[in-house]
Amino acid sequence: MMQVETALALDTLGLPITPERLLDIQGLAKSFGGVRALNDVSFSLGRGEILGLIGPNGSGKTTSFNVLTGLYRPDGGKILFDGADITGNSPQAVYRAGIARTFQRSRLCLELSIFDNIMVGNHARLNHGLMFNLFQRKAFRLEVESALAEATELAASFSPNLAAAMFEPVGALPMIERRRIEICRALISRPKLLLLDEPSAGMTHDETHQLMDDILAVRERQGGLSIIIIEHEMGVIERVSDHCVVLNYGEKIAEGSYQDIASDRLVQEAYLGSEVGR
Repeated sequence: MMQVETALALDTLGLPITPERLLDIQGLAKSFGGVRALNDVSFSLGRGEILGLIGPNGSGKTTSFNVLTGLYRPDGGKILFDGADITGNSPQAVYRAGIARTFQRSRLCLELSIFDNIMVGNHARLNHGLMFNLFQRKAFRLEVESALAEATELAASFSPNLAAAMFEPVGALPMIERRRIEICRALISRPKLLLLDEPSAGMTHDETHQLMDDILAVRERQGGLSIIIIEHEMGVIERVSDHCVVLNYGEKIAEGSYQDIASDRLVQEAYLGSEVGR
């Protein structure tokens, strides 16, 4: 009861956090010098929901992710996650709270193995103590075996080929397999919220379709997992999202179902220019 009362007190916009709502972004603002990257952006995300965050280049989508995950400190607004105020928290604290992400550009270590790359995302759950690693060798071995089993099972849920090559370097893999590894690296921490920043970048149409199948299957397997996806391919957004938020010049210009935003004049003008409909 106390947690609910605290959450209600935090919600300054009069939108009470319910058990169904995982994330509330309220009046978020961020500037870089004289450029307003985010201006009074507000939206919420339900548990188990996929939200499509879309907009033209430079509209503030990735900046939203960077503020949400603590890479940038907001100039104003609040971020309420799972009943707690995480505004301005460090990336480490945001990660521990249950938010994981991928990046538009691959952040894999190409010389390292599939297993090593996935386990980078699991560092908070591993015992890094010097005494443990040097002198408790049996316990250390059991921890590594358990981590390998978990990572292999996760990789197998995306691709049997990945699970069969856990100690092979990722540098020789095609883009779709690298994207799958990046998603596995985010999921290994067992997040409540997964942020995907243009996961289809650099892939063919068929590879994109396959990866979206993977993402939908992940949501099905992990019923409590919420996802926010940034994507330029509108066919992808239409297929996977439960609802959409559209940004332009750092401001939210539309929110609703894909059908709603696709027919919105402001959205059409943002993507196609001000001559739409004239």
